[in-house]
Amino acid sequence: MKHVRTLRIAPDHPAFAGHFPGLPILPGALLLDEVLHAIQQDRELDVTRWQVTAAKFLAAVRPGDVLTIEHCAAIAGTVRFSVRLADRPALTGTLQAKTEAAA
Repeated sequence: MKHVRTLRIAPDHPAFAGHFPGLPILPGALLLDEVLHAIQQDRELDVTRWQVTAAKFLAAVRPGDVLTIEHCAAIAGTVRFSVRLADRPALTGTLQAKTEAAA
């Protein structure tokens, strides 16, 4: 099952103050954090038991941008996710369930 949600990045988000003055860009770590929160809420997963195995940042996210977060059902212990910015991808990646040895 695919989950889809919309996220609007507040123009006054505090991260924009220092990242970067004159050309504000949302830090990738914050974007990834938003994705993890969405997956945790939508799938009722404990994301501390999962690890990001791939993340590819494809477009800068700016103040006021509206994003679409999508993630697909866990298949063989993997959740695929993507973030779209209008008509282009901003982030793609995968989460994988941690093995007992890695946990």
